[in-house]
Amino acid sequence: MFNHYIFPYLALIGLLCGLGCPSTASAATAERQFFKAQTCFARLMADEEKPQFRANWFPCIRMFQEAYKMEPSGRYAAASLFMSGKLFQQLYNRSFKASDKKEAIDYFQRVQRQFPDSAYGPKAREGMASLGGDKDDNPEIKTVRVEKKIEAAAPAKIPHKRRDAAFRTAKARYNSRGGKEKKPDAPTPIRQTPQRAKKEASVTVNGLRVWSNPSYTRVVVDASEETPYRYSFLEEDPSLEKPQRLYLDFDNARLGENLRKIVPINDNLLMDARAGQYRADQVRVVIDIKSFKNYKIFSLRNPFRTVIDVWGRAAGEDMRLAQGGSKPKRPTGKPSPDPLIEIPLPVQNSAANGLARQFALRVGTIVIDPGHGGHDSGAVGYYKHVLEKDIVLALAKRLAAKIRRELGCKVILTRSDDRFITLEERTAIANTTNADLFVSLHTNAHRDRRAYGIETYFLNLATDDDAILVAARENATSRKNISDLQMILNDLMKNAKINESSRLAGYVQKSLFAGIDRHYSHVKNKGVKQAPFYVLLGAQMPAILVETSFISNQRECKRLTDAAYQEHLCNAILLGIRRYIQETNPTALMDRTTGTPWSG
Repeated sequence: MFNHYIFPYLALIGLLCGLGCPSTASAATAERQFFKAQTCFARLMADEEKPQFRANWFPCIRMFQEAYKMEPSGRYAAASLFMSGKLFQQLYNRSFKASDKKEAIDYFQRVQRQFPDSAYGPKAREGMASLGGDKDDNPEIKTVRVEKKIEAAAPAKIPHKRRDAAFRTAKARYNSRGGKEKKPDAPTPIRQTPQRAKKEASVTVNGLRVWSNPSYTRVVVDASEETPYRYSFLEEDPSLEKPQRLYLDFDNARLGENLRKIVPINDNLLMDARAGQYRADQVRVVIDIKSFKNYKIFSLRNPFRTVIDVWGRAAGEDMRLAQGGSKPKRPTGKPSPDPLIEIPLPVQNSAANGLARQFALRVGTIVIDPGHGGHDSGAVGYYKHVLEKDIVLALAKRLAAKIRRELGCKVILTRSDDRFITLEERTAIANTTNADLFVSLHTNAHRDRRAYGIETYFLNLATDDDAILVAARENATSRKNISDLQMILNDLMKNAKINESSRLAGYVQKSLFAGIDRHYSHVKNKGVKQAPFYVLLGAQMPAILVETSFISNQRECKRLTDAAYQEHLCNAILLGIRRYIQETNPTALMDRTTGTPWSG
């Protein structure tokens, strides 16, 4: 009887809660909508024509607005409001319509009012400052300033009796001088304060590094600390005999004493890279260009360095241009308030390599990257003197030998001994050697020594706090920088290799767990995850980062030092790579002598 009467009320309460109570479903919906909006924005910016038409901006803006409405106080609310303002700001930079500027300022103000402590609060203030929204465009601020001016200009209020007494005193003094006004005192000369000497630039540009092949070049500018910079593209000027060139101006900067000021390149793309003291507090880096298709610029921290990637046109395109074909439109090169936002679309490395991939002729080159090295020891093991850099180097050498022997591929190690290599150099090695796959090897670590398991990453947004921590540790940076770094999603969404990287990570992770679980107990499958790793930025091939085991865990640290465990790990990674190649490219592992699938 009780159940019969109470059940309808319970069902009604459940229905109402489902309609009105906060839930993880709404958060998931807001998250999906935000990423959908990010993808819309990335596709818009990847197109050379669409951003020129006002109507093409509003679908993306509405998507960000919808993401905010779905969960106004949720995880993506501040980001959705900020991106709405950001799109209106960029639209205003093209349209110069006052209404677009007003909308941008309004959204930035809402971020400041509703989410002042979020990571987007400072960015919203910067956006307002760039639009002048922190001045008279803000009605509230304007009113306060006007009131303060009026208050400062108004005479002090003097009570009636006090004013009369002051008048009588002044009149008595006047009469005592025979009715003559006292001559005013000679004006006191203004003391001239000697002008302070201009503050010297505090940032030193101390490095100019280059990696190049005929179709791709990476230039890295090293600086002693973070500093603002702007960049621009200049067309060829025949009258001055100057080629087309890309230049970057670093503020508050001076040239380092040992800086190599001119680095000759002379490949198919670039002539050289050069640095000079453009002004007393500004360094200019110029890249002289022969021929190119696209470029992108982004910054990394700890230490601060700026990466410029340049891609060339496909083989035969220059010949087509010489025969009267249309010239591809150059990137705008407009500076962004945040150099990590609005990165132009990268292209394939080379026509020959792209053609080989298109027709599935063969997977020729795999780059294996043992993480850390030299003074960067990586994570420290549970046991004394066990270091990540040593473990992953041993794994890389073992895996390279297996790939050469069993897959017949060329293998390149980013380091074959205990030396330090920067994260951007590792990716440059893969790009300049036209690698088909890039695999970075690492060992995991956690403050909680009970943490254990195996996981594989590809480049994208961090999916959870653990992924952010892993990326921060491998990038040798902070969680805050990881948050900033995720703004380069515009670049990630345009990179066609994300899906392939995700598939490669899936095959390797599945094989790793199955292979280790077959021989050992207490094996945890932490799955495939995504995070923004510096070492994978700009990779022009499927690229993954493998966290083989937790070096901070007693059991897994002991296993990692064991040759048998390393053998099982490498066998499993090899099998994952083989299965990925066979699934995506069935003829890639054909034995050229017999014409049959590779049997190794």
